[in-house]
Amino acid sequence: MGELVRFEVTDGVGLIRLDRPPANAFDLEMASQLEVAVHEAGDRDDVGAIVVWGGPTIFAAGADITAMATSGSDEVRPQVDALGRACDLLEELPKVSIAAVNGYALGGGLEVALACDLRYVADDAKLGQPEIRLGVIPGAGGTQRLVPLIGVGRARDLVYTGRQVRGPEAFEMGLAERVVAAPDVLATASAEAAAFAAGPRQALAAAKLAIHRAAVEPGPRGIDAERTLFLSLFGTHDQREGMAAFLEKRPPRFGAAG
Repeated sequence: MGELVRFEVTDGVGLIRLDRPPANAFDLEMASQLEVAVHEAGDRDDVGAIVVWGGPTIFAAGADITAMATSGSDEVRPQVDALGRACDLLEELPKVSIAAVNGYALGGGLEVALACDLRYVADDAKLGQPEIRLGVIPGAGGTQRLVPLIGVGRARDLVYTGRQVRGPEAFEMGLAERVVAAPDVLATASAEAAAFAAGPRQALAAAKLAIHRAAVEPGPRGIDAERTLFLSLFGTHDQREGMAAFLEKRPPRFGAAG
């Protein structure tokens, strides 16, 4: 793994660490390394859940503007395409992903967090899509993922103004699922990811897909998709073990096979 994005596995959790000091700003190389790391997390059977973390002081402060300021669209495209592919893959993987956000998650950094299933943020974290202040808009899925998450009006507010919101406001508007003290962000995300990794992986993958369908295709088609996914779980290890444990009044033992 490249030096800008590091990947390690502990207790079934794949930790993707963004590491490009001082701001974890994305350039083409970092975006490409993130894409590779997400691919590896998806391919490895010993990874049941994923945590994306930028370190104790910053998650990621967007793109490297120094490199982009005088670039044309053809020069910028490879970078935004690579970051977009990484975000799309992160969203599509049949594994639960958690963004553990300390410090700033801005621009492309927030887009990476939005591609995760859950966002656990520090109480003093700052999240936003400030691209409008640079004369552009989000380009790696920010507008598209904000709308189903927080609604059209709030998405417009964040994107039109470029303002930043702290952890408690992010939670209030639905941008974050958990707010914790800054020193506890990674430990909290890792512990919950480990629980997901040890849980019913097939059922969690089905739940992730069903909820995604609800976001992009609500109504009868989404309901049909949910029912199909529900039925597909019968006969799986998850279903057999979960229901046997219930009847036997014991904790289920899903394990990696689940």
